[in-house]
Amino acid sequence: MEITRFNISQILLEKEAVKIDTQNLIRWSSGILSPIYCDNRKILSFPKERKIIVQSFVEKIKALKLEFNCIAGVATGGIAWGAFVADFFDLPFVYVRSEPKKHGLGNQIEGFLPVNSKVIVIEDLISTGKSSLNACLALQARGAQIQYLISIFQYGFAQAKIHFQDHQIPFCSLTDFETLIQNMNFSESQRKWLLDWIQNPSKNC
Repeated sequence: MEITRFNISQILLEKEAVKIDTQNLIRWSSGILSPIYCDNRKILSFPKERKIIVQSFVEKIKALKLEFNCIAGVATGGIAWGAFVADFFDLPFVYVRSEPKKHGLGNQIEGFLPVNSKVIVIEDLISTGKSSLNACLALQARGAQIQYLISIFQYGFAQAKIHFQDHQIPFCSLTDFETLIQNMNFSESQRKWLLDWIQNPSKNC
């Protein structure tokens, strides 16, 4: 049976990887005040749900019918998920730090990445897209071709779409913010407030 966006959002809610509260907003490091807290690493602790997430990644990749020979995970949230996906396809795996290490060999990309690798990048979450894009650019600087970026969840910010379009990097997610709130018992006014927030997340800063 095909795993839907609705199925994935249910898992995130049931295991409390995602919490939404329109009254008590959380301030992100970017300064944005957000009604949502997302920590997909929680799902790693639940074997059944973990397998469903990995299966959903695999289904999405197969449906895209891409040519690829390496999987990359974005540190830190995408590392485990990327490794699981790479293991399924029996392919090399690397992960990408937010910046080069300040000691040792100064690596930003950990693992063996052949030149001209065709890479699918795995991420747990896309918000503004900056950290995911940074990982993709680091891979490209090493000669990799980014075939696709796939995340478990994305907010759907216009800013993220612009970032990826500007660099011609295709991306998608297993589920998203709009699907998530359809799974919850919000009033019409709360639902409207949340959809308005997605369109202008900086309005409450």
